[in-house]
Amino acid sequence: MSNAYIVGWGHTPFGKLDKLDLEQMIRDAVQPALDSAGLEPKDIDGIFLGHFNAGFVGQDFTASLPAVAMPEFRHTPAVRAENACATGSAAIWAALDAMAAGRMKRTLVIGMEKMNELTTPQVAATLIKCSYVKEEGADPAGFAGIFGGIASKYFERFGDQSDALAAISAKNHSNGMHNPYAHMRRDFGFDFCRTPSEKNPFVSGPLKRSDCSLVSDGAAALVLSTEPLPGAKVAPVRWRSRTHVNDFLPMSRRDPTRFEGSALAWQKGLASAQAGLGDLSFVETHDCFTIAEMLEYEAMGLAPHGQGKRVILDGVTRKDGKLPVNPSGGLKSKGHPIGATGVSQHVMAAMQLSGTAGGMQVPNASVGAVFNMGGSAVASYLSILESA
Repeated sequence: MSNAYIVGWGHTPFGKLDKLDLEQMIRDAVQPALDSAGLEPKDIDGIFLGHFNAGFVGQDFTASLPAVAMPEFRHTPAVRAENACATGSAAIWAALDAMAAGRMKRTLVIGMEKMNELTTPQVAATLIKCSYVKEEGADPAGFAGIFGGIASKYFERFGDQSDALAAISAKNHSNGMHNPYAHMRRDFGFDFCRTPSEKNPFVSGPLKRSDCSLVSDGAAALVLSTEPLPGAKVAPVRWRSRTHVNDFLPMSRRDPTRFEGSALAWQKGLASAQAGLGDLSFVETHDCFTIAEMLEYEAMGLAPHGQGKRVILDGVTRKDGKLPVNPSGGLKSKGHPIGATGVSQHVMAAMQLSGTAGGMQVPNASVGAVFNMGGSAVASYLSILESA
């Protein structure tokens, strides 16, 4: 059992936030997090910022920005973490490590990204840096090309999975209708997601636009503590376990149809939490592309290799299913501002476990999991969380 608690959180809307600079995004996420924890900036021992960037914006050394945004943080220690699309979770882990070491008692974690200052080709060129550039960096579709290749190989080995991918997309967009922070609150339905069209063209391999997460701006923040806070305005959420597993970066050194590092993270995380999948009320997982969510079904143990489609087609992961996956709408509907995603997923889970998720709420949620991955299942982070 961990002695780390989520005691406050804040979240900006995700979307195309042209009028907000990074400093305003920080303020908009951090102030609600502090308010919900019942704390002031002076109560925070350290700041851990998750920000991928890699050219999305010109400003680097962004660990210094919270003090620019909120001068009360002028002398608060701050550091930046980066681990591709798992950057937000890397920042959370750094904060938890500082607390476990006894160096800090209350920390602030911020995840943020501003992606829409670049054109679509520039976004693709920035994201492809999360691949093994020597072998994979020339793909003109960027990371959509990486996952399009994964989907193509899976289809070749196990047959057409288009119905399953469309069902995952439709599920997550339907769930996202109830998420006030989601980039795209629109229920497209199965037929739109299944059928190629002018509005839903193929992007790479068998992946259509409806299979790809959005290019989003946004920020999210968490206040963490070594103990529950009596002045907090939200119920605390506690870690039962946290796990981080890495795998080879080059796709050429792995079976692209298996997320083996992710599977190991699930095995270790559930064992450490002394839990099984049947103990979970919900999962927030990293659906950067619909094929990723399907392979994550297999990695978490919901289906054998090659049979992930049954999980969604049988309704297991629907909001009213046996194990709701992405009741927030996931990255597919909520959006995927790279550095913010891992923090956002933990905010969504904390809302569920504190009973404050509104229209997203899974009834009687008491234990949940967050899975966040960097690259093509290279860095896998798993949190098992429970109501405290």
